[in-house]
Amino acid sequence: MCKKNKVIALIRLIRLDKPIGALLLLWPTLWALWIASGGWPGVKPFLIFTLGTFLMRSAGCIVNDFADRNIDGFVERTVSRPLVTGAVSHKEAFSLFLVLIFLSFLLVLQTNLLTIKLSIFALVLASIYPFLKRYTNLPQLGLGVAFSWGIPMAFAAQKASVPLGAWVLLLANLFWVVVYDTQYAMVDREDDLKIGIKSTAILFDEADRHIISLLQLACLLCLFLVANEFSLGLVYMFSIFLVATLFLYHLYLIRHRERRDCFKAFKHNNWVGICILLGIIFDYGYRYSL
Repeated sequence: MCKKNKVIALIRLIRLDKPIGALLLLWPTLWALWIASGGWPGVKPFLIFTLGTFLMRSAGCIVNDFADRNIDGFVERTVSRPLVTGAVSHKEAFSLFLVLIFLSFLLVLQTNLLTIKLSIFALVLASIYPFLKRYTNLPQLGLGVAFSWGIPMAFAAQKASVPLGAWVLLLANLFWVVVYDTQYAMVDREDDLKIGIKSTAILFDEADRHIISLLQLACLLCLFLVANEFSLGLVYMFSIFLVATLFLYHLYLIRHRERRDCFKAFKHNNWVGICILLGIIFDYGYRYSL
């Protein structure tokens, strides 16, 4: 394989060509960073957490594809992944994983001891999650914890502590992750049933849309409680109203459980993360302008 094709294959392995997963991990981390700092967190923390998010997400993709290398060939959506086609060898994937973890560690060393300790748990979560789908119907819950762990890390980096409100924000994000990853799992439900992979989409079965709506309500409630914990105002509350509207649109998209529409709903959750972040940023901006 020529050098250009190898680079393209490595890019596909770590999903740089499909950044939606990294963005869904980034937004809640930035929510926490802004709230913990009471506004602008500063250039250095912003760069550390933004780069760290992309590096850890990329490393997680490698673990995921290695764990699924023998089953991805039987799933329509994943049949062309680089470890399935042989475009990337196991040795190359492992080497890239080590590089990404090393770079992530260098970044977290720029913070404090509590953040470093929390980062170790983040690595464990990223490594364990891809294997959960073989043993439990709740792998989305594992992803929820993994994708929410940047929240306590952000508070730890800014405040050297993790207040109660940070855990409420983590819970809000946990509910949201289970929502959008269940929508994602609905895309693969038929293939997963054939090969014995477990998911909340399979567990929820015909009640999937109803349970998703309840999880959305739980997420909104927690986001409302976050406003009380951190004295966020009307601008933030308006963003929560917009998020509720987006949630209703996603329920409309998945009403027939069509693969394409479920995947569209999953990807559209990116706007939920952006909406909340902008609500937080502009809420602090409005407060300081008074």
